Formats: sequence, structure tokens, C-alpha cells
Amino acid sequence: MTKDAITDEQLEEIISVTRNIYGFDFDGYSRASLKRRINRIMVLKRLDFFDLRSTLTNNKDFFHDFLNEVTVNVTEMFRDPKFFKSVKENVIPYLSSYQHVKIWNAGCSTGEELYSFAILFEEQGLYKRSFFYGTDINYKVLETAKEGIYDLQKMKQYSENYLALGGGKSLANYYVAQYDAASISRQLKKNVLFSMHNLVSDGPFNEFQVISCRNVLIYFNPELQRSVINLFYESLANFGFLCLGGKETIRDPHLAKKFKAIDKKNNIYQKIN
Repeated sequence: MTKDAITDEQLEEIISVTRNIYGFDFDGYSRASLKRRINRIMVLKRLDFFDLRSTLTNNKDFFHDFLNEVTVNVTEMFRDPKFFKSVKENVIPYLSSYQHVKIWNAGCSTGEELYSFAILFEEQGLYKRSFFYGTDINYKVLETAKEGIYDLQKMKQYSENYLALGGGKSLANYYVAQYDAASISRQLKKNVLFSMHNLVSDGPFNEFQVISCRNVLIYFNPELQRSVINLFYESLANFGFLCLGGKETIRDPHLAKKFKAIDKKNNIYQKIN
């Protein structure tokens, strides 16, 4: 079977199939990123374009595998410690007087980032007053997030990240080691909920004091980026914080006027209008 790269026209066919059959719209995704990932799937699965289109059309389980490969699921606990240090210093003190705090980690993948927020809030004495929502479009990664069980070998890197931001304890206080796995403690899971949400097609929900979404917008075209930032704006409480991380920013000048930059390096903003 040929493993030639798909053409632009074929890429549009695949986008049409996923939209019409599964209601999942890739239209606003970066075409270069989509094409690169779909080509990788074709090589790994030894499919040509016609096999790929046919299998996507007729096999729902394959679609979920396809979605898992195409969407980006790279994450780790306390990834980019400077970002979390900034949250600790610039966001949490502002929220310290709040009776209830709601945090949304959009595009949470397998959950490491949301648990990192939970640990940070626990150490600053806000956990009991906070609720943490993690959402993703991919139910497979959400299952891992709900279980909260990770490779014990990865905890070494996670611990280094944690110490780099000035963590107050040992990361081992927040998980139970079982053979070669690390299970997030039940106490830390009490105020955490994971569920499906599609940033492309679903509307705003809840009213959050903190929204974090990192390494997601870079895979969207400018129009979809604008739409998602507006979704976050609508989902934030007044004076709530939008945390985008070092790789992403609010590019639309009209939307930018609705936020105050709290940390320009780590792209942390506060809703002001």
C-alpha cells in the first residue's frame, strides 16, 4: 500500500468526513499540523488515503484512535516551572480572600497539569475553597486523567519541576507509589472533575476565576484562536485570570483590550471589561 503524503484536497475530504459523521470539526485547525499528523497515522497504520477515508467512515473506534493521534497530548506535572511560579505569585494571592474559586484547565489531556494546579492551591491554603475542572475532546486521555495513575519514572522529572518553582513539600506527599506506578492521592482528587468539552463547537460554561489553556491555541488558525479566546472571556468571572503560557498570546487587538497583562512572559491576563 502506498504511504504517500495526502494532498490538500484529500485533507479537506478527511475534515469533511469527521465533521459530517462524528460532528467533530477540524476546519479551524492549522492545516500544516493536521497534515503532518495524518501522514504519520497513515505510515503507522500502513494505510493509503482511500483506506483511511473508508475506515474513518465505517469504524467509530478507529475515529477515537485517530482523534487521539491527531490531537496533541503532551503534558507533564508543573511543566514550565516559571509559569507555575508566576501563578503562585501573581494569581493565587489575589484569590486568597475568595470564598469559592473555580479553575478550568482546557485541553487538560491526561490530567497532570490540573493536578499541578490542585497541589499549588493546596499549598497556598485554597484547595478546600476551590474546585478544579479539566476538559478535553478526547475521552481516552480523560480516562487516564480520572484514574490519576502515572509512570513512576516520570515523577523524577515532575519532582524537579516542582522544586524549581519553589514547592513547599515533597511531591511524594501527593501520590502513592505502587510498583512502577504513581497514584494521585484521593485527598487531592476530592475537588477535581474531568469531562469532555470541545473548544471548537461547545459554548461557554460556568463562571471561572482561573482558566488555563497551554499548547492548544498554537494548533488553531487565527480565526479559531479568536473564537476560543472569546469563549474563555465569556467563561471568566469579572477580574478572573486567563493563563496561556509562554507560547501563546492574545493576538486580536479588540479582545486584548478586555484584558490586563499580568505577566507578559508567561502570558497571564486578567479580565477587566
